[in-house]
Amino acid sequence: MHSSSPADAPLVREPLHVPVAHLVRGGVVEGIHYGSVVVLGADGRVRFRLGDIEAAFYPRSALKPVQAVAMLRAGLPLDGELLSLAAASHSGEERHLAGTRRILELAGLAEDDLRNVPDMPFDPVVRDAWVREGRMPSRLAQNCSGKHAAMLWTAKLNGWSLDDYLDPAHPLQRKIAATVEDLTGRPAARVTVDGCGAPLFAISLHGLARALARITTAAPGTPEARVADAMREHAEMASGTGRDVAALMRAVPGLLAKDGFEGVQVAALPDGTAIAVKIADGANRARIPVAAAALARAGVDPALLTEFAGEPLLGGGEPVGSVRPVRALDPDPATARA
Repeated sequence: MHSSSPADAPLVREPLHVPVAHLVRGGVVEGIHYGSVVVLGADGRVRFRLGDIEAAFYPRSALKPVQAVAMLRAGLPLDGELLSLAAASHSGEERHLAGTRRILELAGLAEDDLRNVPDMPFDPVVRDAWVREGRMPSRLAQNCSGKHAAMLWTAKLNGWSLDDYLDPAHPLQRKIAATVEDLTGRPAARVTVDGCGAPLFAISLHGLARALARITTAAPGTPEARVADAMREHAEMASGTGRDVAALMRAVPGLLAKDGFEGVQVAALPDGTAIAVKIADGANRARIPVAAAALARAGVDPALLTEFAGEPLLGGGEPVGSVRPVRALDPDPATARA
């Protein structure tokens, strides 16, 4: 366990973001997305950085693999697709709802025990179908329901109270906070409330990349390795059909990746090479192209990443431009892999 001295926490300040992507229309830079990017080598050292990788920020759902590790350390007996769902920002497809129900059933609990915010499914096609059918928002459909069901089961297994499992002072959340500190290497700078109602920890972008690298390089059978194996094997359970983060894991062998609201993306390879991205304005259209460029900068074969260049900008229904990562993110020939 690393020191929990407050002085060791990331500094809370206005992040010193820099341009990471240009919105180019008809050969003219129409807009600029600011943000920060970090690339870690397999040895854990920073190999590349843009912007501010040390300021405190909220990783949102990109921290879910770390939360899942914490629950396994506390005795949660999940593996496979249900463990992937426990680390998911799911799309609200029927398989996600059925999986969450299954976790609750295994725990001897019900949907009413969940304390996440009721919502419609995240996937727009699924959400539109719900609207047509007159279905209402539910805790089960909300994209974090798998995590919440797993939190409840973890609490019940340990004899902890259930009604207040989202309180930052609850034993479960203290366990999660300790795991966040352990895997990122520094204590959280602040604790607030995420959109789903769970505690959210402010860490650094550097710490987020370090945490995922720790997860992908862990010994087989450890909580970290179990989370990585589950998410890679069941990528669509951790996200959904057609989601870019699942496609990214399918495209790059051995890659573990997790997205988060407000333009956050983290990914790591089995050797510990890792990247983390924060788009300052939260724009989703810049998140995956910048992440793909960072992976190429880390040495991933660019040929594996061509489908993640971003959606074209349209004019009159025809492509007239694109979101392009800045030149600094061009692959470094010295790190390129075969």
